[in-house]
Amino acid sequence: VQLQASGGGLVQAGGALRLSCAASSGIPGVMAWYRQTPGNQRDLVARITYGGVTTYGDSVLGRFAISRHNAKNTMFLNMNDLKPEDTGRYFCYAWSAEDHWGQGTLVTVSS
Repeated sequence: VQLQASGGGLVQAGGALRLSCAASSGIPGVMAWYRQTPGNQRDLVARITYGGVTTYGDSVLGRFAISRHNAKNTMFLNMNDLKPEDTGRYFCYAWSAEDHWGQGTLVTVSS
């Protein structure tokens, strides 16, 4: 399974972005977004099961919304009210018999 992430960019604080992740094949049971900043580990931003059950990191709860389109093997992350601390490289993750990671997409939020 190859994962292609897109949608990152530069935005001012309070703005919004939408990330997308497309899986090349398979039907991932779980898909998720992780965020990483230099020198730090990847932290969970949000995850969603095939059935639509969602989990969010505490820092994004109420501002971000994860969704997926199973028929198209695509996952989305709507990010609202962005804050400078949301800055980082966002990685797409999928579990389909094993872990799969996509390339990151950079999100930069200016104050």
